[in-house]
Amino acid sequence: MRKSSPLELRVGVDVGCHSHNVAIGLSNGEILEEFSIKHEPEGFRQFFACIEKHEKKHSLPVSVAMEGYNGYARPLDTLVRARDYRLFNINNLKLARFKEIFPGAAKTDEIDARKALELFQLRDYLPVAKDVLQEVRATPKENEVLKRLSRRRRRLVNERVRVLNNFQADLQSVCPGLLEITGDAGNLWFLRFITSVDSLPKLARMREGTIRKLPGIGAKYTGIIITWQKQAHFSHEVEWVSDMILEDAWRILELHESIDSLDRRMAAVAIDSEIAQNLSTIPGFGSTTIAELAGEIGTVERFKDEQSLALYLGMTNLDNSSGKKKGSKPPKQVNERAKAAMMTAVDRHRKQVPQSQTYYRKKRAEGKKHNQAVRALGRHLCRVIFKMLKENRGYLLPQ
Repeated sequence: MRKSSPLELRVGVDVGCHSHNVAIGLSNGEILEEFSIKHEPEGFRQFFACIEKHEKKHSLPVSVAMEGYNGYARPLDTLVRARDYRLFNINNLKLARFKEIFPGAAKTDEIDARKALELFQLRDYLPVAKDVLQEVRATPKENEVLKRLSRRRRRLVNERVRVLNNFQADLQSVCPGLLEITGDAGNLWFLRFITSVDSLPKLARMREGTIRKLPGIGAKYTGIIITWQKQAHFSHEVEWVSDMILEDAWRILELHESIDSLDRRMAAVAIDSEIAQNLSTIPGFGSTTIAELAGEIGTVERFKDEQSLALYLGMTNLDNSSGKKKGSKPPKQVNERAKAAMMTAVDRHRKQVPQSQTYYRKKRAEGKKHNQAVRALGRHLCRVIFKMLKENRGYLLPQ
């Protein structure tokens, strides 16, 4: 006997960059209204006014399904959740597979909005349709904040790497030997030395007393700099490349300060996050990776089991066996930010816990590469983390 669809008012939204197509219907498939709204405050007011009109008429709870949750849909998705409507994210990858199984005659934004209403009806009967619509669970505010802060931090870190690479390449071509006075061009004392002048050739003429006054430069580095000054050489390009190098040096310093500021803010917010506090009890999990994982996980209620969490974190593969052939394939729906944070944390963890290090070495002895062995250990940790977050408790060291 088939289960009947729940009585509710259903809204399908095809999300675009500047406008969204909307279809409103009932559980029985009847379409009540279709319209388009602009991605602006007036469009949002029109969206909710139409829903409220039908909500009042039919006295039914509201469920909304939309593509692009947490992307182009912002802030409409947030406004939907603020009204206590159920919100479903249309999984784009699984929607594409669903369309292969049930192809349509055409594709337009209006059809895609109605497709969301069809998915609501089918999800009660077809597992493949149920997987396409994934309910968005409420996430604690502190984890939402951590997600935005940690994503901002990762963008700045990536920018710092790019600028630093350009800085080193230009410096090496314009002033061979200058980089030899430091083991890391990103050292603060070195950057302050570079930015203490308005033209690179002036570095070779700085007096010892002036050098000593620069922050972070003691007697050791002062002596190294003076030795370099005696044999300093600048190519003819310095005339027009000097300003570029100085701009990059200043930008690296700015990025360093911004990243430090974000680290302090994340640490302050993480104190109020249950997920962050529980993860902080795992040996090897640092403050940055903890903030990233807490922000990207959001709430453990999103995951039906530990395998779902492991797939999301990129710590396991999907079965890809056929007949006598046994194999696996990497999942496409991995949160790459969470995976990067998890890989870093697990690698540090195994160095601090003997049992984890033993397991890692066992996998290496089996022929696994470093990343494969770390992921295998991470898969075990996902089971532990899922149980920790479900029970809201800290990590227990293996006996």
